[in-house]
Amino acid sequence: MRKSIQIGFSMSISVAVLAAGLSISAQDKDKYNVKVTNGLAFSEFRGYEDWAVISISANGGKFAVILGNPAMIDAYKASIPENGKPFPDGAKMAKIHWDPKKQEAYPGQPTVPGTQHDVDFMVKDSKRFADSGGWGWGAFDYDAASNTFTPSTEASLPPQGNDAKCGFACHTVVKNRDYVFTEYAKR
Repeated sequence: MRKSIQIGFSMSISVAVLAAGLSISAQDKDKYNVKVTNGLAFSEFRGYEDWAVISISANGGKFAVILGNPAMIDAYKASIPENGKPFPDGAKMAKIHWDPKKQEAYPGQPTVPGTQHDVDFMVKDSKRFADSGGWGWGAFDYDAASNTFTPSTEASLPPQGNDAKCGFACHTVVKNRDYVFTEYAKR
């Protein structure tokens, strides 16, 4: 969905910081009323904040944590997609992006997640999304001033399609991985 860049940071520290950011970020409950046109509803991912971490990354100058629901985590533990099998229907991922900020007062002045930028979702439903590799996508921009989410659009940074296929074109380069870029981070 987004282009990756290299940012030097310790994975163990970053996971802890990102997890802390998840537990203290209390977005408005109205986020569950937001829906992508002809596509995913935020409410389909209720509870994503507590899902297990699949991996972390730096994308387009943003920090990201990629989370998976239990079906997604179980699939990774069963060596999907490396074993050539597809993810099961019901597998879901969430990718939360933050603008980085330097924590000047902390030892080593680490770069940590700052203001949330957006959240992206993927769900495997081979019947509902048969024409997009069995996956549905949704990207939602976050506005800190109003504490609200809105579906991403072509005007978003980066530009996003505003339907359930918004990630399909980009993800076709990993068709052999069942359209999933993220690798399960070794623990």
